Amino acid sequence: MGDNQAGNGSGSVININGSSAAATTTKSPNLQRRSSNGDVSPPELRILCFDLTYYNRTTQFLLSCAGVFVLYILYGYLQELIFTVEGFKPYGWFLTLVQFGYYIGFGLVERRLESYRASGVPFWQVKPAPRCIPIRTYLVLAALTLGTMGLSNSSLGYLNYPTQVIFKCCKLIPVLVGSILIQGKRYGPLDFGAAFCMCIGLAWFTLADSQMMPNFNLWGVGMISGALLCDAAIGNVQEKAMRDYKAPSSEVVFYSYGLGFVYLLVVMLITGNFFSGLAFCLEHPRETFGYGFLFSLSGYLGIQFVLALVRSSGAPIAATVTTARKAVTIAFSFVLFSKPFTLQYLWSGLIVVLGIYLNVISKRHKLTFADLRHRLKQFSSRMAKSPNRKFLIEV
Repeated sequence: MGDNQAGNGSGSVININGSSAAATTTKSPNLQRRSSNGDVSPPELRILCFDLTYYNRTTQFLLSCAGVFVLYILYGYLQELIFTVEGFKPYGWFLTLVQFGYYIGFGLVERRLESYRASGVPFWQVKPAPRCIPIRTYLVLAALTLGTMGLSNSSLGYLNYPTQVIFKCCKLIPVLVGSILIQGKRYGPLDFGAAFCMCIGLAWFTLADSQMMPNFNLWGVGMISGALLCDAAIGNVQEKAMRDYKAPSSEVVFYSYGLGFVYLLVVMLITGNFFSGLAFCLEHPRETFGYGFLFSLSGYLGIQFVLALVRSSGAPIAATVTTARKAVTIAFSFVLFSKPFTLQYLWSGLIVVLGIYLNVISKRHKLTFADLRHRLKQFSSRMAKSPNRKFLIEV
């Protein structure tokens, strides 16, 4: 889902495309509940069937971090491994169809588990909670989810996996533009500085990739760029819908991927790509359906750990952890899969990391352009009054 996921309707919002995670919170992660007898209990924290509510904050953080690192590193490894199968590169869209199918099953199971916990009715008799968000909103979300996941998967047929991850790290750029256009939000200088660093680092990384890969193809750049644009729109549409209708993440996942599966299946049946993809996967069932199941499961479970991290530690900490995870994933990619390497990859990646760091800082310190102008005036006035400054002028 490389860092697109849905948060729970009561507190957090995070894009529903698993790979990596940008998040915003509308309530404090430290919000406490009050029991019937008046005692204050800690905020509920669950990861599927596991209740982490009564663990201390450090244990919650460490468990969430471990889950994010292990599951998303496995997710990235399996995704790249599938594309190393000889002849598989043209079938990225069929992999997306398989992934959507698995996510539908996972989402249905999770919805039933939620209803089971709430009602106590036997699991096989329980019915999922009714839908909260209108179907017309899900029609839009499904199309955007399909664009994000399909284009992201297919881009691996044309790009190095580290380049794809670097593009995903720069999701802030289209998200920033999209939130300004769609929701009318305003941002400060740190946000724009972060976007600028990401643009520079991304351009440098792509240039290095084009020089190191003899089969570098701009189609891959176009695909992953289109995936990021869809991802930016998803985040803003999701945030508004979940805020207005208080929908749980399992509902958003189930309907977004369910309708996306129908969209993609119809298109692939019309174009004939469904049958060619199915024939290839039936020839290599372990490498496609088998690895695809593990790939999808690790991504889906990874979402749950990211959401738990957002709830327990807040969005800035979650963004820092998921960014560190992406850096480790890139390092594993170079170690486990043979590919050319240049120091330009390192420097451009560090510039992108600087941009992400500025974005995290901007969440904690809301610096506006007016604040920046005021600080610059204060600095210039101090410089004008400084004895050293006077001495230099006299000299």
